[in-house]
Amino acid sequence: MILDGKSLANTLLVSLREEIQKLPKKPKLSVILVGDNPASLSYIRQKERFAGIVGIDFELRHLSVDITEDALINTIQEMNLDPKVNGMIVQLPLPRHIDTSRIIETIDPQKDVDGFTSQNIGKLFLGTANLISCTPKGVMRLLREANVKIQGENIVMIGKSNIVGKPLSLLLMNAGGTVTVCNKETKNIKEFTQNADIVIVAAGSPGLVKKDMVRPGATIIDVGFTLVDGKIRGDAHFEALEPTCLITPVPGGVGPMTVAMLMENTFIAARNQM
Repeated sequence: MILDGKSLANTLLVSLREEIQKLPKKPKLSVILVGDNPASLSYIRQKERFAGIVGIDFELRHLSVDITEDALINTIQEMNLDPKVNGMIVQLPLPRHIDTSRIIETIDPQKDVDGFTSQNIGKLFLGTANLISCTPKGVMRLLREANVKIQGENIVMIGKSNIVGKPLSLLLMNAGGTVTVCNKETKNIKEFTQNADIVIVAAGSPGLVKKDMVRPGATIIDVGFTLVDGKIRGDAHFEALEPTCLITPVPGGVGPMTVAMLMENTFIAARNQM
C-alpha cells in the first residue's frame, strides 16, 4: 500500500538521461545559495547527485549571508544572460533582509526551473505551463504512474503555500478533480477528509492526518517533512494509515520525485532554448 517515490524517481532518471544524451550539448543547472543553512546544503547535495546521474552540468554559486539584495539581483541577471546556463534556482529560504518575491521575479521565466515566477504560475493557472513547480509536478506524476484516478474524485488539499498547496490545487482542478483546499487551522477538518478519495497534506504539522480522519482505501500523499527528536516526520500518521490506505512514506515518497522533476524541468528548459 506504499507509493514508492524513490523507486519511480530512479526509473524516470534513467529515461531522462537517455533524452538528455540526444541534445546537442549538456544542459546546465545553476543553483544560488545565500548563507550556510544546513538543510539547504543537504537539498543542494541531492540535486547535484541527481544532476550527475542524468548528465546535467551542475554549478553552485555560494554567496555570503550578508550579500545585499541588489548584489544578488545582479548575480541573477548575469546568469539570465549567460547562454551556458539553461536552468537556475535560488535556494529558499533567503535571509530576512532580502525580499524573496523580488528575487524570484528577477529570474528569466525560461530558466525558472522551480516554476516560481509569476509568468510560469500564470501559465499553470491557464493550463499552458511547461515549467511547473517541482513538488506539485512530482505529485501529479506519482499519482499518474500509480494509476490513481483524479477526474471526478473528491480531493482534499491541506496546505495553501505558493510552493505546494496553491499550484497543486490548480493542477488537480485542471485534471478534473473536485478539490477542497484546507489548512491546519480549518475547523472540523475531519469532516472534509473523511469523504475524500485523495488527501494531500503539506501543512508542516507532523502527524496531522490520523487514521480516523480518512476512509479505508483512500490515497494519502504526504508532502510534510519535519525533524522531530532527530527523526524525519511527515504530516500523516504513516504507521496507522499504511495498512488501509495507499500512502507515500516520508522520506522516500514525494521528496525524490521533486528533485527528479527539477531535472526534467532543466531538460525542458534546455531543449526549448536550444
